[in-house]
Amino acid sequence: MSTGARHTVEQRTRGTAAHQGEHHGEHHGKHHGEHHGEQLEAAAPWSGGDPYSDALRAGRGPLFLRRADGWLLPLDVERWCARADPADLSALRRCEGSVLDIGCGPGRLVAALAARGHPALGIDVSEAAVAHTLRLGGRALCRSIFDPLPDEGSWGTALLIDGNIGIGGDPGALLDRVAQVLSPGGLLIAEAAPVDVDERVEVRVDDGHGAMGGLFPWARLGSQALLRCARRLGWRPTAQWSAGGRPFVALRAHSGPGTVPRQRAVPRPRAVRHIRVTSQRAEIANSAAETISQRDRNTSAESPVPSA
Repeated sequence: MSTGARHTVEQRTRGTAAHQGEHHGEHHGKHHGEHHGEQLEAAAPWSGGDPYSDALRAGRGPLFLRRADGWLLPLDVERWCARADPADLSALRRCEGSVLDIGCGPGRLVAALAARGHPALGIDVSEAAVAHTLRLGGRALCRSIFDPLPDEGSWGTALLIDGNIGIGGDPGALLDRVAQVLSPGGLLIAEAAPVDVDERVEVRVDDGHGAMGGLFPWARLGSQALLRCARRLGWRPTAQWSAGGRPFVALRAHSGPGTVPRQRAVPRPRAVRHIRVTSQRAEIANSAAETISQRDRNTSAESPVPSA
């Protein structure tokens, strides 16, 4: 890859916007992400010493999340840098209106939506991830979900795929923030861990060769833990399915001033990182207690959402 093609986006205090192209097929003339003063920064070298950025640049691992106790979760860098697969498409087909991909990573979902003529914007705190998304023809901002965002309160769908329900280490705060960003009654499609887990941890990104990033908070939730958390905050589960061994849930935000009030302000978690983490093989290999037999799962048909 030539140096000139390696665009990065300088992240400022409120996040610098990086745009490419216009939305197509938007209704009412609204162009999500159009701000005054937002611009694509000039080409700059990739930052050194960041295992996540280095892996995205190479398009492959090894790459892991490392807990303090030494437990490792391999990350699916090759899948993230490939085209959207059938499991991804099972989620994208459900998208409504304009789509915000939270923690978009290298942009395969944003690019797939754009190819389908669907208005979409990715956000990620990784400059390398945003640059990769732009090169695929997607639109992205170098921003956290907890930063001010374009058109808050009017997005039709939000995506938390590849384990990004873990962003910030506090799923409740994250779900509250997503509810603020979505339109009333908007749709959230989230991917859960493929095991029955509900944990909040601190992790580092580790390349397996001695290079590690700093500690940041993360969470992992299986489908049932995610549904419990969402219901407590007023989300209405509408669907639950599995594709390619990856479990998904669809949640509907409450449609207005309802029985569960939204927080006026959602605190920004410490050291927010957006890292796509789903790896079914890794989950099974790391803990026998969490092992799932794929033969016992319905990987193609949608299942009803169990009642609380």
